Amino acid sequence: MKKILLFLLIMSGAVICNARGQKAKHIVYIGLDGWGAYSMPKADMPTVKSMMESGCYTLEKRTVRPSSSAPNWASMFMGAGPELHGYTEWGSKKPDLPSRVILKHNIFPTIFQILRDARPKSEIGVLYQWDGIKYLVDTLSLSYHALSPDFTKHPDALCQMSEEYIIDKKPELVAICFDEPDHVGHQIGHDTEAYYDKMKELDGYVARIVEATKKAGIFDDTVFIVTSDHGGINRDHGGITMMEMETPFVITGKGIKAGGKFEESMMQYDVASTMAAILGLKQPQVWIGRSMDQVFK
Repeated sequence: MKKILLFLLIMSGAVICNARGQKAKHIVYIGLDGWGAYSMPKADMPTVKSMMESGCYTLEKRTVRPSSSAPNWASMFMGAGPELHGYTEWGSKKPDLPSRVILKHNIFPTIFQILRDARPKSEIGVLYQWDGIKYLVDTLSLSYHALSPDFTKHPDALCQMSEEYIIDKKPELVAICFDEPDHVGHQIGHDTEAYYDKMKELDGYVARIVEATKKAGIFDDTVFIVTSDHGGINRDHGGITMMEMETPFVITGKGIKAGGKFEESMMQYDVASTMAAILGLKQPQVWIGRSMDQVFK
């Protein structure tokens, strides 16, 4: 009997420790493709700047090389760089070099996969404007994923889809990936009036997504992350200028300090590790990311 009681106490303690490890029940990740940190002093983004004040941020998160889409979205979701996950080109749909580790679903482990393994009944979603995202997120670990209609014709469609999904499903983790301002950067140019107009528009979508969590009744137990895969210079990216290599990382919500700017170094793959820490998940050994623990209360 004593052994049984001791066992129950130990198990109870383990459950308590597990619960304490989780910082919040929900994460809403919002990615803005081509959003360079250089833009923030000029950007008219009241919602995002309010998040920076109420939470923590850095404008010096560095991309992996090359400073282009697939390697950096993959790194943010896979907790490692191209040398390990293998996605090395702008539009990589599969690893260009063999992934160091492949777990299930024939893909390098993602934040979505480790959440699914830890909590099989979790609602996990990814909504996106660029079709290339679906090759980087392990769709078989998701409850739902969807490509929005052509954003050049329906600019707020992804925002509306995200609002409906959040209100209806109350996801534990959702990633919402906008293909802007990258499109404007390529067509018209970075650091242009059109680029800043687009940033203002996107800020409005961020506000709507935050409001959707309030309507869903999950706002008070949600962490919001707003970040980017890369920046840009003139009409391009992929190089090693700081306009291309430095991206914002903004985090606020449940359990996040109102600490403002933090000085510690951050890389793209640290995003996955930080999300894992928020959700109380153990990251795979092959991940090299570090949780930004300094942002937690």
